[in-house]
Amino acid sequence: MNIPFLGIWRKKQDETTPAADPEGIAELLSECDLLRSLAAREGVLLDDSARSLEALDQLVPRWRDDEEILPWLGNDAGLYLGTVTVRTVPGAQWQVWPGGRPLVRLASGREFDVVAAGHEWAANGVPELSQLYGEVAEA
Repeated sequence: MNIPFLGIWRKKQDETTPAADPEGIAELLSECDLLRSLAAREGVLLDDSARSLEALDQLVPRWRDDEEILPWLGNDAGLYLGTVTVRTVPGAQWQVWPGGRPLVRLASGREFDVVAAGHEWAANGVPELSQLYGEVAEA
């Protein structure tokens, strides 16, 4: 079976790694469709700012009753936290582990597991996303 795009993909595999295309990875990780949709229904605009994290923290957590949506929302919340961090904290960048787990690496070299933080926020509401962002932005 001839699948033309696979040949092109294999040739460019090294060119499309996160290190070679940080903007592409950042764009992909910033989508967070479920979180953006939920926020929009509640009248919260997610503009990739620290202020939008504060607005998310104020939402009534109706999603906690839905075990199917909770893990997806946790992923999106973590990726959104990472997106805000990468876009607003000087020197912060996405780092993707070989298994595919995204982290934010700060200029200091400290790594921040935003997905784990997003899951904690979605499930428990603490720590708040804005609080986590504040801690990371100070580092």
